[in-house]
Amino acid sequence: MKVNLLTSPFTLQTIASNNKPTSTITRYCRVMRVLLHTLLGLFIAATLFPFANNATKAVLIKWWCSKLLTAFNVNVVIEGSPPNNSMKNAILVANHISWCDIHALNHVIPLRFIAKSEIKSWPIFGYLVSKANTLFIDRSKRQDAKRTIDIAYKSLESGDNLCFFPEGTTTDGTEIKPFKSSLIQAAILAKSSIWPVSISYPNPDGSINTAIAYAGETTLVESMRNMLMQHAPVIVLHFLPPILPTEYETMDRRTLTLHIEGLIRKQLNL
Repeated sequence: MKVNLLTSPFTLQTIASNNKPTSTITRYCRVMRVLLHTLLGLFIAATLFPFANNATKAVLIKWWCSKLLTAFNVNVVIEGSPPNNSMKNAILVANHISWCDIHALNHVIPLRFIAKSEIKSWPIFGYLVSKANTLFIDRSKRQDAKRTIDIAYKSLESGDNLCFFPEGTTTDGTEIKPFKSSLIQAAILAKSSIWPVSISYPNPDGSINTAIAYAGETTLVESMRNMLMQHAPVIVLHFLPPILPTEYETMDRRTLTLHIEGLIRKQLNL
């Protein structure tokens, strides 16, 4: 059962109760839908994006991500108070579990993501992410952090909304890695609103669904296959109240980062 959680009274248990293994024919049908939608994404990125303005790109990205989640039959549960489409100069900060996190967040509001440079080498999806105006950072080069901070600051100052995952890697959802603080400096310089977001993938019994995490030795293909194996996987996005510039003006970068990490840990009970 597909439910729009932004307006529906259905509970998480209602959706998660449908999380049963899929049949072979269901998986093949979903694979075909994903492939066709991916080809459509390539067509849009190659033919429309070069001529589209930022507003049009944002609409197309949000639509494409929403339809990709539908193809995988992923249910997105929205909790808290998500930002609206009029938001500008904001940065979302979240824990990171799966490639699906990006699409789920874009399903709510189009964002410009800051991602590790390795993503560019992903087949097909790397190309699509690059065309979506993603900022890439090479974490193996210390000097690359300053370049990314400068670009992120200018992007925020121009009114863009950014998102990054300060753990610098993914987990299976049972833990949170220590947050890295460097990119928070861009938000401080641009006097941006900071939106902490906790991300989780629950099982029907309330435990953590580690099977579909893209973490550790799991490959991207394996993670997608594991998601296709589940009838109706659930991702919960909990938007905590934004932290305004007036609230963090006395904090340094490290203190602010620890504060954000603490808020997300508390929400996830980690």
